[in-house]
Amino acid sequence: MIGQLPTSLDVGGVSYPIETDYRNILVFLAACSDPELTPAEKLEILMKRLYRDGFGQIPQEHLEDATLQAKWFVDCGQEDDDKKPARKVMDWEQDEPILFPAINKVAGTETRAVPYIHWWTFAGYFMEIEEGTFSTVLGIRQKKSRGKKLEKWEQEFYRNNKKLCDIRKRYTAEEQAEIDYWNKLLG
Repeated sequence: MIGQLPTSLDVGGVSYPIETDYRNILVFLAACSDPELTPAEKLEILMKRLYRDGFGQIPQEHLEDATLQAKWFVDCGQEDDDKKPARKVMDWEQDEPILFPAINKVAGTETRAVPYIHWWTFAGYFMEIEEGTFSTVLGIRQKKSRGKKLEKWEQEFYRNNKKLCDIRKRYTAEEQAEIDYWNKLLG
């Protein structure tokens, strides 16, 4: 219904209440960037956080439907026509220091201090971010990921803020140990 925020999902003809606070979804999105987790573990995190106690009540034959409904919710009801995965241009954890000020500006409040904000409301704030540090960083990342030339001012910003602009690659503990070993060996 127009103007209604979903608080439950219909799975196999049964309405299951869901945890809709934005922090809940951010935990899942952070898990998506964790190289230590398998895709199945990431999905399990989403399902258990979103459906909470109701997840164990969903019959096995309806788990695929529950997964599709969860994806629909995380995507704010938008259908994804583009099947090709986009290059990563933001990281919720890495960008937190520049992301929340931008969201707070749109929301007109410190969103982390508010006890509850529906995920779709939070995502709406995110989509309305305009000029500022986060949008500058995001614009530079998008151009670089597409191989587009940066404007002169963007080149200067990038040179002065490389750590802010470059998304850090996360490694598994095993990969990091190997990197550390070679770095130590090579001095």
